[in-house]
Amino acid sequence: MTIAERIKTTTPRRARLAYWDNARWLAITLVVIGHAILKLIADSDSAYTAYLFIYLFHVPVFVTVSGYFAKSQPPGYRGLKRLLTDIVFPYIIFETVWSLINWWGTGKFSLDYTTASWTLWFLIALGVWRVALPYLVMLRYPMVFALVISVAAGYLDNVDSTLALARTAGLLPFFVFGWKLRRFSGTRRWLELRSAVAWRWRAGAIVLFGLVLLFLALYIDVWRDLLIRRFLLYDEQYDSFGYEQWWAGAVRLLMIAIGMLLTIAFLTLIPRRRVVFTAWGAATMYIYLLHSFFLYPLRQFGLLDHQKSPWVLVGMILLAIAISAFLAQPFIKKAFHWVIEPDFPWLFRKQALAQIPPPSAPDVPVPPGTLLIDAEPSEGERHPHARL
Repeated sequence: MTIAERIKTTTPRRARLAYWDNARWLAITLVVIGHAILKLIADSDSAYTAYLFIYLFHVPVFVTVSGYFAKSQPPGYRGLKRLLTDIVFPYIIFETVWSLINWWGTGKFSLDYTTASWTLWFLIALGVWRVALPYLVMLRYPMVFALVISVAAGYLDNVDSTLALARTAGLLPFFVFGWKLRRFSGTRRWLELRSAVAWRWRAGAIVLFGLVLLFLALYIDVWRDLLIRRFLLYDEQYDSFGYEQWWAGAVRLLMIAIGMLLTIAFLTLIPRRRVVFTAWGAATMYIYLLHSFFLYPLRQFGLLDHQKSPWVLVGMILLAIAISAFLAQPFIKKAFHWVIEPDFPWLFRKQALAQIPPPSAPDVPVPPGTLLIDAEPSEGERHPHARL
């Protein structure tokens, strides 16, 4: 009997392979690259092509992976505590820090926790998605409802940047999509696939990405004129950037469909075994929250303005990769654990903490570096005769 089989039969948790950590680090690195090259897109068609290419799927991948690990049961005491320590507390801390930085840079002090600074919108959105998922999946067709919410949000003027509501609603389908992937046991089947067959799928994914990149490059002026970039941000109403037609929501649906297709293609390219960056996948939130401090001086002081050289683009991409790798190192976690994963037990009532059960642990040895996740049965596991 293998270690994975022993874990499955003797404990309520199962070992997870390195695959998802590889996906998480690569996805967050694409996020950093997208932010790093933003200032170049106004003057460089190459940068704009790379930007559109990345934005078609990098946030969808990141949200999909988050949804994959989300629980569909209502949160218990531990879940509620984690919402505070993983999302609310870090948001308050970093929003305060960015308010102070903006005060230093502009001379104007404004502390507004309802409007997220730069990358902090994701914390708000993640918190809302986690809370909403148990209610959403009670419905017969959660993906349909998620798509309706996403498309409708683009028509409603009161769905704006307040508490990241526009992005939360707009990207909701990808979160539900990730949850669906786990329920249908697609990952297990992919990991068990023979290498020769897997590489056929990967070849198809490489061709798909190549065609998309070529299509973007050939018609880059068209995409500029159509303001496609604004659709990929999911943060504003359609009419705010000139799409007042009734069919504007269909464009968002198209972007969601492309995002899901490229997400699947991206996931087929992820290494299925441990590689040099596997351990870095556990530090995605550190990378996400800290990388903007490295990029802020470049953006704020105009160092990237009017840069057309392709070497600048290449340099920024390499810098972004280096930042992502650097922020995933253990000493970064040791230094910033208290602000990114704060515990603050003194804020909680002792009676409440006493009702939080200790995390369960497997009673069999696990290979070093293996991550464990709470097992949530797939549709096929709950209903053995269900058609997948």
